[in-house]
Amino acid sequence: MSTDPYSMAQDPYSVSPHGEGPYRTSPYGEPVPAGTTSALRIVWIYPDLLSTYGDRGNMLILGRRAQQRGMPVELIEVRSDQPLPTTADIYLLGGGEDGPQALAAQRLIADGGLHRAVAQGSVVFAVCAGYQLLGSSFVAKGTTCAGLQLLDLHSDRGPSRAVGELAGEIDPRLGLPPLTGFENHGGRTHLGPDAAPLARVTTGIGNDGATEGAWRGKLLGTYSHGPALARNPALADLLLRWATGTSALPPLDDTWSDRLRAERLAATRAA
Repeated sequence: MSTDPYSMAQDPYSVSPHGEGPYRTSPYGEPVPAGTTSALRIVWIYPDLLSTYGDRGNMLILGRRAQQRGMPVELIEVRSDQPLPTTADIYLLGGGEDGPQALAAQRLIADGGLHRAVAQGSVVFAVCAGYQLLGSSFVAKGTTCAGLQLLDLHSDRGPSRAVGELAGEIDPRLGLPPLTGFENHGGRTHLGPDAAPLARVTTGIGNDGATEGAWRGKLLGTYSHGPALARNPALADLLLRWATGTSALPPLDDTWSDRLRAERLAATRAA
């Protein structure tokens, strides 16, 4: 038996690699016959390259919060040697080291599937290296690499590594409480006029010490780990609302995450 705490055997969700099985898989492994139920499809892009900092948790949080509201959910892992499906509702990108980040960019550009999905209105949530990939360029191992050009931004190397708690006041247009997370990156990200900052930094570095993350339409990027959606459940619900076209979702009991948020935000204020 696997001792991996993240093994599928211990996972409350059935996660099927893209293209496996003639059926959708819902939480707790119950088959949902294709064509009979419209499942919310959540794709985790390239877990073999971009999965350094526990960002897989973002997929599980989205799946769980959707399932608790009665939505059937299909969680799909797409590795870097597989074509990216273009009809999913939410696409997730995680953090990674320079080499895997550069390889992920090359393969996503060649594949073209994420661009087609975005053109069709899909939601994209990207963290750290994945966030940098959405821009026009980033630096990996001293080399400037082409990004996906989905957000108006570019990233380069900062004077020092940003490591520690990250907090900020989120763009009021998104209607969300303060952002909390943990950052660990060496980059600095510069936004163009067509990308809005996700938040104004109150603790940490984020993009450049003043702003953190970026968003446009249904694309959103951040340097926040934690995982980000575990520490920011309202942000998870925003992504679900974007994906489902719903203006409001039934409330959930967020007692434990509220306690975590209060503790971490208090710690940043006391620092």
